[in-house]
Amino acid sequence: MRAALRFAAVWLSLAAGLMAQSPPVPQWIWFHKSDDAETRFFRKTVTVDAPVSQAELVATADDALEVFVNGERVLTAEQWSNGHTVALPGKFKPGANVVGLRALNGDSSPAGALLQLTLTTAAGKQVVVSDGSWKAADKAPRDWAQPGFDDRGWGSAEVLGKLGMEPWGPVFNNRVAGSAKALGGGGGGAARVATPADQLATLPGFRVELLHSGEPGEGSWVNLCRDPQGRLVISPQYAKPNPEGGLLRITLGPDGRIAKRDWIARPLYDAQGLCFAHGALWVVVNKYNTSFESGLYRVTDDGSDTWSKIELIKALPGGGEHGPHAVELGPDGNLWVMAGNHTKPPEGLSATSPHRHYAEDLVLPRQPDGNGHATGIMAPGGYILRVTPDGKSFDLYCAGFRNQFDYAFNVDGELFAWDADMEYDWGVPWYRPTRVNHAASGAEFGWRYGTGKWPAYFADSLGAVTDIGIGCPTGMTSGRGAKFPAAYQRALYVLDWTYGRLMAVHLKPDGASYTGTWENFIAPAGLVKPGEPKPPLNLTDAIIGADGAMYFTIGGRGTASGLYRVTYTGGDPVAAADEPNREGAEARAQRRRLEAFHGKADPAALDALWPALNSPDRALRYAARIALESQPVASWKQRALGEPAANAGLTASLALARVGSREDQDAMLRGLSRWPLSRLTEDQQLLKLRTIQVSLARHGLPSPELVALATERLGRSYPNRSPLVNRELCQVLIALGAPDVVEKTLAVMARSTTQEDLMHYVFHLRTAKFWTPDQRREYLGYWLKIRQGYPHEPQLVAWFDEAGRPYSDGASFNNFLKNFLADFVAGMSDGDKTELAPMLASIAAAKPGAGGVSSFPNPQPRTPVKEWAVSDLAGDLEAVGRGRSFEKGRQAFVDAQCLACHRFGLEGGGIGPDLTAVSARFTRQDILDSILDPSRVLSEQYENTTIGLKDGEEHTGRLVQETEQEVVLLPDPLQPEMKVTVQKADIASRSA
Repeated sequence: MRAALRFAAVWLSLAAGLMAQSPPVPQWIWFHKSDDAETRFFRKTVTVDAPVSQAELVATADDALEVFVNGERVLTAEQWSNGHTVALPGKFKPGANVVGLRALNGDSSPAGALLQLTLTTAAGKQVVVSDGSWKAADKAPRDWAQPGFDDRGWGSAEVLGKLGMEPWGPVFNNRVAGSAKALGGGGGGAARVATPADQLATLPGFRVELLHSGEPGEGSWVNLCRDPQGRLVISPQYAKPNPEGGLLRITLGPDGRIAKRDWIARPLYDAQGLCFAHGALWVVVNKYNTSFESGLYRVTDDGSDTWSKIELIKALPGGGEHGPHAVELGPDGNLWVMAGNHTKPPEGLSATSPHRHYAEDLVLPRQPDGNGHATGIMAPGGYILRVTPDGKSFDLYCAGFRNQFDYAFNVDGELFAWDADMEYDWGVPWYRPTRVNHAASGAEFGWRYGTGKWPAYFADSLGAVTDIGIGCPTGMTSGRGAKFPAAYQRALYVLDWTYGRLMAVHLKPDGASYTGTWENFIAPAGLVKPGEPKPPLNLTDAIIGADGAMYFTIGGRGTASGLYRVTYTGGDPVAAADEPNREGAEARAQRRRLEAFHGKADPAALDALWPALNSPDRALRYAARIALESQPVASWKQRALGEPAANAGLTASLALARVGSREDQDAMLRGLSRWPLSRLTEDQQLLKLRTIQVSLARHGLPSPELVALATERLGRSYPNRSPLVNRELCQVLIALGAPDVVEKTLAVMARSTTQEDLMHYVFHLRTAKFWTPDQRREYLGYWLKIRQGYPHEPQLVAWFDEAGRPYSDGASFNNFLKNFLADFVAGMSDGDKTELAPMLASIAAAKPGAGGVSSFPNPQPRTPVKEWAVSDLAGDLEAVGRGRSFEKGRQAFVDAQCLACHRFGLEGGGIGPDLTAVSARFTRQDILDSILDPSRVLSEQYENTTIGLKDGEEHTGRLVQETEQEVVLLPDPLQPEMKVTVQKADIASRSA
């Protein structure tokens, strides 16, 4: 018995020793949980008695975390379902060491952080785990993870439970290698990591560095500027309103690294324009998720360097993606402010503004966008304001942009704007690519909603300096001040958010304006090395820093934020090369002398401007015409009607069509007979036809006698040798009611070689009046031919190639065809409809796609498995590129009804974003988030509008049309025929 007792005692003693040596169990910790996105800070001092031979860390957090050792970031984790491990040789020294943990929770879901550190010394293993002994805080200064930081004011971490508890389970059983990259600012969602610089390509001799990846709480970055001390100021967006807000200021140290980050102008944010000038910080706020009204603000400082006095100088009535965008200081000392086409011009514009007398000026009825985008938004479209330094006087300087996001002045002090395309319009003739425009005084660029966009050759507008192609314009800057080779100092730089291209635009003087070429300056490596995957690079803004380097940011719509620097390390000279161009200097000076008369009546104007009306230089003729329109019509009307020179007479006639009266119409139109089309150059023919169009659009049809005369004379030239002249003759002759226009236009259509050319006539001919049954049949046949596939204009296809994605028609293409056909059928008699019913049924049954055949399988019934959460799948993101089945993915895409709402290639709906090249602009994490939580970040193009009526009834749907009298909603996008029309007089409330 005694032996047994001795054995039991020994066994118990040994067990007690083993139990005493068992490592502690990590515990989930948090601090002051709320229902909103939040960041929490934890720290612990770890004392080490001997040199450390090995150190291993494993950690995770719901939703993301960063771990620091003695102030150095050593690990990031974005997927709570894994234990993220990292070896830390040399990071711990004998004595006191500090382990810091920054954790992010993205929403009201469970929040927690978990950590285990194992240190190996000669004395054995020392294990440190997360538990209640850690200090915790909900806010922390920059040096919080440093050993010398005083944490006596911090609280204690709150213990939630041990490793293995629900809802997380045994997460450390699934360990993955960790990373020390910085977390990105997701605007309150899961953390994001900026694209590493080594995944970007640039030109020989240039170097790109990632300086800082946005951290939780820093938002998603959309704008960048430089203060007078050379510090960088960044404006964030947030996924939901942030009562703290502010602009992030970054100070660089002598070594070029980030020495300090702090916040100014709190709580202002969502600034898409920032500029220090005249002792103030000028800010354009675009109301997105902020309590600040959209407009121009002046922010001043009280000496504390916090820039806390915020004043609204001018409200700009708009917001969202097409709202107010930018403010810059011009070389003339004025401020320049721009806004997109969903922003109405503000109150109190100067009566002498250069841009006046604008109208829609469409000679035939237009169709709204097939998906309802921007329907009812009228001229002037996107605009630029010139603002005096005191912020008191505002000129409407130029307009007609779609959604120009930024602008820059070149070495000659000329202003250039970076305008957006309408990607829904791919494949139709009114598509206008992203482009750089010379934003001269009084310039009009012809954006009109739906099919109404003006082509670049219209004489009452100015075309592009250079067409870039497809993309999403964001920032723009000049290379002036850069320590780059001369050509890159003199270049302008434009940023494409969607396809991640930072492009250098090289301007060449062309008379009083410019032409340009462009090249990729910074781009994801996949754009430069075909066949490699292309990482996303959501570019937002760029500037030249005080050190001569270029700095640019990425971010927007909740994507990863990052600050990058570009320097030149090659051997070419970098001495200042920003002197003005000598070429074109006199022509530009002449244009500016003409612009001095814009908006202002002056007795000296007519003699000064008249010779320029006959100039071969389009920019000079344009400037002279705007100056002419600023003078009293009575003072120059007879001179215009008697002008013998073609350029001058036609240009003056266009001015008379724009600002003259109905009583002036007959005399002006008769005067055009001095220049028969057969005797004019192509440009002059287009000018004459445009003058007629503007006259008919503004004043209606002239006398029947003149209509008959014009129809007969213009008809002699139709069809024409020039494809562009044919396009305009077709419209004018339809507007005049020419009896043979259908026959002639069908002959032109038979020779059309591109889809874009054919669509021009398919669209306009639908409103013609005189048809035979055979002509109707021939016309309807083109619907089937379009479905079978037509070649595209070579330049259009090249733009897609340059962006690194395949071509597809725009998201509105199919609805355009449906709506055009509906217009045409509405003009048919009942007998025609009966006779052509089989053909109409064939058209309705034809599927979009190559040859009218869908490349997607038929949908199959599915049984729901579960309601997936991001956390269920996030751990598999790195593996999705291996062993995948495109056939199964294609089937799932159809079965889940994704194709009903989203376009992919040539097929699909236009209710949501085009997904053809979605991986070019979003990471796998972004895409997963959007699949499982599609409303987390929603473009305003796809938002619904809720209308509350005075009788208490409420309607919600996509806004597809709006006039002065009514609003039309589409409640169910999958049933486009079920629209709801609401009279504005009955509306009590309206909200997004």
